[in-house]
Amino acid sequence: MASSKDRLKKQVGVWIDHREAILVSIKGDESTVERFESNAESHYRPSGGNKSGGTSVAQDILKEKSTDERLKHQYHKFYGQVIAKTANANKIFIFGPGEAKRELVGEIGKIKGPHVKIADVRPSDRLTEKEIVAKVGAFFSV
Repeated sequence: MASSKDRLKKQVGVWIDHREAILVSIKGDESTVERFESNAESHYRPSGGNKSGGTSVAQDILKEKSTDERLKHQYHKFYGQVIAKTANANKIFIFGPGEAKRELVGEIGKIKGPHVKIADVRPSDRLTEKEIVAKVGAFFSV
């Protein structure tokens, strides 16, 4: 059971994938929800197979590499926005499908200075906003 002092600390749950992040902040008995979109492009997929439309395989590989590099920068910016919103949290619970949650943990690890305590990182399916709020509340036993 959390003490009254612990209950006044800000705890944040982050459901994240490469398209969006949903942050649930809990302080005392109050919770707030914020949603962020990554605005990242979708992955490059060459159409038509090898040498379609006069392009060579090498050109497709270069396009894919430059697109991957651009995505990497877009995700870095997205994770930075999420981290900025969780900066004053005492504990963070990160969950979601895919690799975005692990990438966010990696970005948090790169920050110099005082670190936010990551309470846990777990896989999760796509959830509704109400399900996300309930899961975060249950995790922090609110």
